Amino acid sequence: MKTVNIYTDGACSGNQSEKNKGGWGCVLEYNGHRKELSGAEPDTTNNRMELTALIAGLSALKEKGLELRIFSDSSYLVNCFKNRWYENWQRNGWRTASKAPVENQDLWMRLIALLEGQQPRFFLIKGHLPKEPGEERLNKEYERFLGHNGDFALEDFKTACACNRRCDELATQAAAELKEE
Repeated sequence: MKTVNIYTDGACSGNQSEKNKGGWGCVLEYNGHRKELSGAEPDTTNNRMELTALIAGLSALKEKGLELRIFSDSSYLVNCFKNRWYENWQRNGWRTASKAPVENQDLWMRLIALLEGQQPRFFLIKGHLPKEPGEERLNKEYERFLGHNGDFALEDFKTACACNRRCDELATQAAAELKEE
């Protein structure tokens, strides 16, 4: 089975204010090839940008039946799939346990459809880890990552951190370019 790594991040300045700008970034890796995607939207939220980044990555895939390793610093995104929140939302007519409408239902529905026929595994990664965090901090974050995600090679963790930083750069740059328009 082919394995594709998908790294995502969203950003939003003025989150949930009247005039905000959001951006998203995504890096796909397969068999030594790498593709970077990004975009931006006005009047959005950080959570919408986090979800949109993954939608863009999944939409770029050309086939089904792939093993997907999805890395995100959004616990909102990762926990939804790891804990299968979406199954309860669907059963409850897209309502939360407290009977409130599920936020971002349109994006969740697109994500669920795009994941059909794929074999996804979600990984929660620490966002905004500096390029040179120092050995002590790196080890602390690596141990935290292992606690959330299970066994994982240190070198793969370092790659995931670098790709998360790149996604953040792409998201921030896309949002900044939107501001200039």
